[in-house]
Amino acid sequence: MTRDDVIARAKKVIMDNVPEMITGELTEETRLNTETHIDSMGFILVMAKLEGEFNAHVPDEEWMKIVTLGDVADAIMRHMEPAK
Repeated sequence: MTRDDVIARAKKVIMDNVPEMITGELTEETRLNTETHIDSMGFILVMAKLEGEFNAHVPDEEWMKIVTLGDVADAIMRHMEPAK
């Protein structure tokens, strides 16, 4: 699994679950809290789905540091459990 794979999947999860909160194109640099209209509940939904999909657990204290779509991918990549 590559970082680009995680970004692509995150885009799909966002578009599938909170499409009404997206106002433009999603890129790695998209700031989720200011360049989209993803609210805290939408963010939690997206992160929970990605954690489940990638078998990752991002510690709560890291969630506040996630600003961009690239940050989402980095957090998931850091905390993915190795494939068995």
